[in-house]
Amino acid sequence: MEWFSLAHASQLWLFFVLVLGIIVLPGMDMAFVLGSTLVDGFKGGVAALAGIVAGGVAHTAMAALGVGLALQTVPQLLSVMLMAGALYLGWIGWSLVRGASALGEVRAETSRPWGATFRRGLLTCLLNPKAYLFMIAVYPQFARPEHGSMAVQAVAMGTLIAFTQAAVYGAVALGAVRVKAWLRGSGRAQVLAGQSVGAVLLLGAAWSLAQAFGFH
Repeated sequence: MEWFSLAHASQLWLFFVLVLGIIVLPGMDMAFVLGSTLVDGFKGGVAALAGIVAGGVAHTAMAALGVGLALQTVPQLLSVMLMAGALYLGWIGWSLVRGASALGEVRAETSRPWGATFRRGLLTCLLNPKAYLFMIAVYPQFARPEHGSMAVQAVAMGTLIAFTQAAVYGAVALGAVRVKAWLRGSGRAQVLAGQSVGAVLLLGAAWSLAQAFGFH
């Protein structure tokens, strides 16, 4: 068996398009990178991005090990994971909407250790319901034994996912750096920005709960 078939290589462009379409949609990963950059600057955004990418690598490994198929076989387990992600997402969103405390003081120095931001980014990605739906609906369509080594396929697709996450969320972090400079001069704008990010997260939480109950 070939390590990596030409047939599978020719399909990677479609896989990339699907991944890009999923990642560019506003969601909890993007909102976390945005919020971390607004609070802690570009380095905070990079720490958040690193955590998100690490979570993406973990999702790819789980999909390669068949976790996606297991979730498809036992939909109740997926429902529990979606509900956990929704609650976590809702908690972050509500904390922002209620008082926008996380964005209430946009300042130059780092307010949260980078390691803590990385870990929170990792957890955010691991609880992202979009990732589990991706594992079920998309990943199995491209990772096939007849295409060659499953390990090589997982590495190739995982690299594409990580690259796309880094490019998209890196652009978000760079844009947020400029927004941060503007927010520093307007307390009201800081609150509105925090509440806007929180509202996006609450909408994502509601969507996740709907998906969770739909899998019962």
